[in-house]
Amino acid sequence: MRERTVTIGGAAGMWGDSYLATPQLLADGRCDYLIYEGLAEITMAILTKARMKDPAQGYTHDLIATIGSNLRRMRDSGVKVVTNAGGVNPQAAAERLRALAAEAGVEVCVAAVDGDDLLPRLDRLRELDIREMSGGTPIPDRPISMNAYLGARPIAAALGAGADVVITGRCADSALALGPLIHEFGWEPEEFDKLSAGSLAGHLIECGPQSTGGLLTDWEDTPSWANSGFPIVMVRADGSFEITAPEGTDALVDRRTVTEQMLYEIGDPAAYLLPDVTCDWTQVVISEVGPNRVEVRGARGAAPTPTLKACAQVSDGHRTQVQFFVGGRDAARRGRRAAQDLLTRGRKMFADKGFDDFRDTLIEIVGAEDTYGANAGGVAPREVWVRLAVRHGDPAALTAFVREFPSIGLGGPCGMGGVGAGLPTPSPVLRLESFLVPRELLTARIDLDGRPLEPSAWSEVPQSLTRALHGPRGTDVDVADEVSGPSVELPLIAVAFGRSGDKGDSVNIGIAARHPDFEPIIQAQVTADRAGAYLAHLGASRVDRFVLPGTHAVNFLLHHALGGGGTASLRIDPQGKAAAQQLLDLPVRIPAALLAHPALAAIPEVDAARGRQ
Repeated sequence: MRERTVTIGGAAGMWGDSYLATPQLLADGRCDYLIYEGLAEITMAILTKARMKDPAQGYTHDLIATIGSNLRRMRDSGVKVVTNAGGVNPQAAAERLRALAAEAGVEVCVAAVDGDDLLPRLDRLRELDIREMSGGTPIPDRPISMNAYLGARPIAAALGAGADVVITGRCADSALALGPLIHEFGWEPEEFDKLSAGSLAGHLIECGPQSTGGLLTDWEDTPSWANSGFPIVMVRADGSFEITAPEGTDALVDRRTVTEQMLYEIGDPAAYLLPDVTCDWTQVVISEVGPNRVEVRGARGAAPTPTLKACAQVSDGHRTQVQFFVGGRDAARRGRRAAQDLLTRGRKMFADKGFDDFRDTLIEIVGAEDTYGANAGGVAPREVWVRLAVRHGDPAALTAFVREFPSIGLGGPCGMGGVGAGLPTPSPVLRLESFLVPRELLTARIDLDGRPLEPSAWSEVPQSLTRALHGPRGTDVDVADEVSGPSVELPLIAVAFGRSGDKGDSVNIGIAARHPDFEPIIQAQVTADRAGAYLAHLGASRVDRFVLPGTHAVNFLLHHALGGGGTASLRIDPQGKAAAQQLLDLPVRIPAALLAHPALAAIPEVDAARGRQ
């Protein structure tokens, strides 16, 4: 008898993801569920502001519209939907979807899950002296939003009560997939290995095509980005699963695409904290089992912690930026001087008008490798894009500053363009602060087509199951340098691939060996100290390294390395998306005997080294 599987498609990985996903996944015909993830950390503050202006707002309209326009096909195919598009107003999102269903003449049962909003509980949190996770500061006085990450069990309960569509507020992204798996397989709260595996399945599809060829280090192996294939996971009752994508798309699913996404933004891989389980993915094994088919096994789990992560968005002044093109000889030097002189002019104007100085400024010359710090290649480009970002407490000061910008087009450097495209407007700076709050302070609420579901009808994680976590679980190891005898120097990308992203103001960089033969090189030479020194320009306060033997990988967490992160950062890369690609240029020495290894990357440096042998 064929083993039962539950098949889930990742139809959105962000607010504004491609319209291609839903028709593609429905046409594939295998999915039991589609999940739509649309809540970046900053999105909650944006949606909170929208709801403050209009109580009917506060959810992601485009995701609800996408679901609504496909409801008939979903209903006819028996496909159910789970999404966090509810933002800070799941009830309004559910009402809107019910209206769209009525307009289309489709009968669906829509559930709304909320209870994650902590703004009504701020006084209680202050009484408990809850402190920010990295900085130790108290609960802010007037956060714009503060939401805890809820788990998967309310989603499972809503599905069990008959919901065809479940709309949540803030929950763990992977819970969008774990909820259906708990519902379908009946996984109990103490089945931690299965919960960890289901969370990994969700993690791999929550960012849409990032696991099917998007963001891949070896980008030329992805057929194209014109018809991205969205991910599908087929999960078994024991938690093992396969990941694939619809045929007829430009997807690429292999060990690299899945490993990179597994490492993406997980911090400590032996203690990745989620509301339902503490995940240990260090022994996960990722195996190619067919064309565009990968099997994933080996996830382990432990009890969740007594706390839930909560994120507050705090207003912290305003920011703006001006940008322009400079071409010709000495383009970078001319562009930098123009930006510096604009700042000088702005400060003089501030003094004349009685404004304070800028809170922060940043000049980046795109094309001159400014983001590489001391690792810049010393290029002398003949065309650059100049980016000047500034922050101030008063938006009126920034408005006055940008009004001066166009005049540099007449009184500035030769070869300058792009100054007449309109003036930028100041935007609020929203600083992210993260806290761990006692989970007993939060109670999820489920509304099923206007009818509240009684708490007794569903189960949250029992408090008695939770366990406090003391310190990081992932362990680094000191490995003797494996290189002996003749060796050659190559960039790390020759033997590894990687991916990076943000964790608040910290950057997570995952590096995996292209072949197990290369793992000793990475373990010995790509240490926390070397990674931190090579990326010193990011300004990390601390660098942690974690080891994942199952995938022959290491994971780095560079704390306070993003200039504030999110909208609080003035950098062109405030989420550290390019950090892994920079680290992959780190020089490493490999035994000369490995130059013939077929798994080495096909890069010019490898070809040159082989030619010298």
